[in-house]
Amino acid sequence: MLRIPASLIVAAALAFTVQGQEQPSAGTGNRQSSSTDQSSQSQSQNGTATQQTGEVPTYVVNVVERTAQAVDYRDRGGSTKIAMRGTTVMPNVTGDATVTGHTGRLALNVSLHHLNPAHSFGPQYLTYVLWAITPEGRPSNLGEVIPNGNGDVGLQVTTGFQSFGLIVTAEPYFAVTRPSDFVVAENQIPNDVKGFIRSIDVKYELLRQGEYTTGIDPNQLPATAADFSKVPLELLEARNAVAIAKQDGASQYASDTLDKAEKYLARAEDYYNRKQGRTPIGTVARAATQTAEDARLLTADKKQQERAAAARQEMENRIQSAQSQAESSAQQAQLAKLQAQQEAEQRAQVEQEREAAQRAQSEAEQARLQAEQQAQQAENARLQAQQQAQQAEQDRQAALQQQQQLQQQADQSRQQAQQAEQARAQLQQQAEQQRTRLLNQLNQVLQTRDTARGLVANMPDVLFDFNKATLRSGAKLRLAKIAGILLAYPDLKLEIDGFTDNIGTPQYNQVLSEKRAATVRDFLIEQGVPVNNVMALGKGQSDPIASNRSPQGRQQNRRVELVVSGAAIGQNVGGPATPASRSEAEPSTPTTPMAAPARTNSVPKEPASGATPNTVPQTGAPPNTAQPPQR
Repeated sequence: MLRIPASLIVAAALAFTVQGQEQPSAGTGNRQSSSTDQSSQSQSQNGTATQQTGEVPTYVVNVVERTAQAVDYRDRGGSTKIAMRGTTVMPNVTGDATVTGHTGRLALNVSLHHLNPAHSFGPQYLTYVLWAITPEGRPSNLGEVIPNGNGDVGLQVTTGFQSFGLIVTAEPYFAVTRPSDFVVAENQIPNDVKGFIRSIDVKYELLRQGEYTTGIDPNQLPATAADFSKVPLELLEARNAVAIAKQDGASQYASDTLDKAEKYLARAEDYYNRKQGRTPIGTVARAATQTAEDARLLTADKKQQERAAAARQEMENRIQSAQSQAESSAQQAQLAKLQAQQEAEQRAQVEQEREAAQRAQSEAEQARLQAEQQAQQAENARLQAQQQAQQAEQDRQAALQQQQQLQQQADQSRQQAQQAEQARAQLQQQAEQQRTRLLNQLNQVLQTRDTARGLVANMPDVLFDFNKATLRSGAKLRLAKIAGILLAYPDLKLEIDGFTDNIGTPQYNQVLSEKRAATVRDFLIEQGVPVNNVMALGKGQSDPIASNRSPQGRQQNRRVELVVSGAAIGQNVGGPATPASRSEAEPSTPTTPMAAPARTNSVPKEPASGATPNTVPQTGAPPNTAQPPQR
C-alpha cells in the first residue's frame, strides 16, 4: 500500500483550498528562533481554513520552525556521548545519548529521565516519539518513547543519517510522520564531541498544537476518559488514531484502509476484554494505529486532488467565459458598424430630398466620423477580449505546471518506499543467514533444532549427577563451548527450561527442574554470558516430548533445553515467527522466571516410586551403565 508523505500533503494543502484560492503558509514568514515551546500553549489560526465539503471538514496544516544543533558524526568514529536536556515545556528532563558508528549506519543508545506522562499536556497526547533531524530539516521517526512509572526510559535504535540532531516530542500516537511543536527534550552538544558541530536553521515544520484534532474536541477522543493504569497504552493510541482518521473523512476517501484499521482495533478490544495479555493486544493495536494513519494520509491526499480538480475546473470556466465575452464583443461591434452605415444612408437620403447638396454632404461626413469612432470602440473591445484570453491561458499553464510538480513528488515518494522495502528484505535475509549459521554452530555441541520459539539446544540428563543438579565435567565442557558461541552474538536472549519425567511427585520434579535450569544458567553467566540475557525456568513434568510409559521415553523427557532467540536471528520467544519455515512449533507452558538461587550440588532425596527409570545414553554423552537411573 502506498503511503503518501506528510510533506506532500502540506505543500498541496497550502497551495489551494476547495475553491482554488491560495492560502498563506504558517511556516513562512513566521519563523521562531531558539524555542517554539510557547506556541504549544495556544493554537495559531494564521493560514488555517476550515471549510465544508459535504459533511467532511477540510483544513490547511500550520507549521512552525525551530533552531537546533546537529553533529556530523565521523563514519565508524567510535562512540560519542551527547546530553539530552528538557525544553521550557518540561525543564526537569535529563538524559544522554551514546552514538556509535558502524558501517553504513549509526547506533543510538538513548536514556531519558523525569518524563511526565504525555497526556498531562492534553487529552490528544498519549506518547512520546524520538526524532532525528537532518541539517536540511528532514525528520525521521526513530521510535516510540514509553517512560516507566518513574519517568525513566531507555531506547536503542539505529539511523542511516550521518548528520543530525535529536529531539523528543509529545504525539497522539507512535505512527506519526511529522513532529509536533510540543518539543520536550533536545540534544546538547559537548565541546569534546567526536564529530563536526553544525549550527543549523532546522526548517522541519513542526505541526502546531491541535493539527491532528482539527474538527474534533480533544476532550471527546476515546482515550480521554480511559483509565491509563488499566488500559494498555497501545490500545489507547489505536482508539484515538481511528477516531482522528474518521474525523478527517477517511470513511469517505479511504474506506477500505479505515475498515482494516477498525477490524484491527476490534480484535485488540476483544483481546483486551478477554485479558489475552499485553503482547497480543499491543501487536494488533499497533497495527490498527499504523493502518489508521495510512487512511488519514490517503484521505488528505484525495482531498488535495479534489481541490486541484476544482481549481482546474474554475480555470476552464474562466477561459470559456473570456472566449464568450470576446465573441459577444465582436458581434456587437459588427452590429454597431452595420447600424451606423444604415443610419448614414438614411440620413443622406433624407437630406438629399430636403436640403441642399452642401448640407447633405456635411451630414454625411458627420455620419462617417461617428461610424469610425464606433469602429474604434469595437476594436478596443476586441483587443481587451484578446488580452483576457491570453491571461486565462497563462493561468491554465501555471495550474498544469503545479499539477506536474505534485505528480513528480508522488513518484519520488513511491521510489523511496520501494527502496525501504528492499532494505527490509535485505535485513531479513541477513537474519536468516545468521540464524542458520548459529544453528550449525550449536549442533556441533548439542542437538539443536529450529522452532517457532527460537533455536532449541537439548541437554540430556546424563550430563547431570544422579538425582542432582550438579554438572558433570562433560556437561561443563559443552556449556563452555555454548557460552563461547553466544558471546559472539551479544544481542541474543537465552531461556533455559528444565524438564523431568513423571516419576515422583510433581512438587519434587518441579524443584529438580528449577535447580537444573538454574545450574546451567549460573555456569553460563560464569563463562561471561550477560546476566540480563539469561533466564532460567523450571517446568517439571508438564511438557513431555515422549511417552513416560517406557524407560527410553522417560530418558528423553529428563532434559534441559536452551532456547536461543533475539532480533539478530529474526525471532523472539513469544514473538511472531519469521517468514522462513520452521522445522517444528514448540508448545509453550506459562511459567514464572526464577531469580538466581543459591548454588547447590544436591537436591532433595527422590521419594519412593513404583517405577524406576532406565538410563539411555544421549547423543554426545558418554554411556553410564554402572550408576542408578538418573532424573
